[in-house]
Formats: sequence, C-alpha cells, structure tokens
Amino acid sequence: MRKLVIALGSVVALNSMAVFAADEDAAVGLLRKSKCLNCHAVESKKDGPAYREVAAKYRGKAEAEDKLTKHITVPNKVKIDGREEPHQMVKSKDPEEIRNLVSWILSL
Repeated sequence: MRKLVIALGSVVALNSMAVFAADEDAAVGLLRKSKCLNCHAVESKKDGPAYREVAAKYRGKAEAEDKLTKHITVPNKVKIDGREEPHQMVKSKDPEEIRNLVSWILSL
C-alpha cells in the first residue's frame, strides 16, 4: 500500500509540473517582440545579464517571480557601461503572457 501511495504521489507531481510548464515558444516570441534580445541572451552576457544568470540569481527565492515581473513591467533604470539608462518594459499587458515569460526565465 505504501508503494502505491508513493507512486500516485509521483504521478500527481509530474502531472502538476506539466500543467505549469512555461511555453518556451511564446516566451521567446515575447522577448523578440519586446526587443529584449538586443541586450540579453539565454546563455551569455550582453549589455544585460544572461537569462540563465538571472535564473541562478533567483533560484530558491520566494520573491523571485514578483521581483522579475516588476523589473520587466515597471519603468526603472539599469546600469550599462557605468551609465544609467531606462530599462525597456516588456511589450505586453497580458498577465498570462508575462507570467509565462517570467516562469520560462526562472526555469532556465
């Protein structure tokens, strides 16, 4: 009976993960539309940090989703080569598109 409970728990956990998995194509499409890839890349630093670096910075932190969402949706400044410049906001007002993008970045 114990093995059955463990097996069922594993199936439920795996199915839950699939339901909440980010849509990579939609996330990358929004990055392109918003011109985020001009300053960021997935693997390597450009003017801004690599998305994998962002994911590593926030890994395991409860406030990760809220902080990243705020960073891409609220006007703010970033330092590039020692100069402060406005950080462009993501080109979407759709909460689900934004949530998907943030989830995808944090999954890297």
